[in-house]
Amino acid sequence: MSIQVRQLSKHYGKQKAVDSISFDANPGQILGFLGPNGAGKSTTMQILTSYLKPDTGTALVCGYDTQSQSLEVRRRIGYLPENTPLYIDMYVKEFLSFVAESYGMSDVSKRVQDTIELVGLQMEQHKKIHMLSKGYQQRVGLAQAIIHEPEVLILDEPTSGLDPNQLAEIRELIRKLGRDKTVILSTHIMQEVEAICDNLIIINKGQIVANSSIVELKKQHQTDSLEEIFRKLTA
Repeated sequence: MSIQVRQLSKHYGKQKAVDSISFDANPGQILGFLGPNGAGKSTTMQILTSYLKPDTGTALVCGYDTQSQSLEVRRRIGYLPENTPLYIDMYVKEFLSFVAESYGMSDVSKRVQDTIELVGLQMEQHKKIHMLSKGYQQRVGLAQAIIHEPEVLILDEPTSGLDPNQLAEIRELIRKLGRDKTVILSTHIMQEVEAICDNLIIINKGQIVANSSIVELKKQHQTDSLEEIFRKLTA
């Protein structure tokens, strides 16, 4: 298993942002991670990426502990946060070269060019990032997450700001990446979940209220509407 979470908790004062959650995620699987605002999604993802320390419990990525072996975790994980931190005064190609070099990659130039082609930034690679639309900036964020060919991808709202054509292209890219990587995808858009995800976790008030395949979840609740299931479980 690429990700193993056991009894993970994180408190902010008296508020339980994450409350003793446990789950697994496997290679070749795209896991939808859903919940209302403030449910604990971002906190969980930040713990998995070693940005936050849990109060209790453990999280392993590719067998490495996110706290005691954080450097090994970061080598194996690609992270696209909701608000991607980009150096907007750098050129696209320059920025991606900087990211690749920070991972100590050997053939930086080839890897940068391959990644630019993969995410569809050929026409934008010689522009400064601040000149790009939100959708193309999102592609740059996705490029920096995958440039080091990580085993695990954690994507927070990866299709935000994309037009319908870009949306279809990025969906297909995520599906392609999910064939041999472990992907956790967080979004509020149920159509995205339907189009991309295999399995689904719904978290509410820091606790997991659903963890199954989409097919099983629909069967269990006797409806084809994920939106209806989501509202029922998070009301």
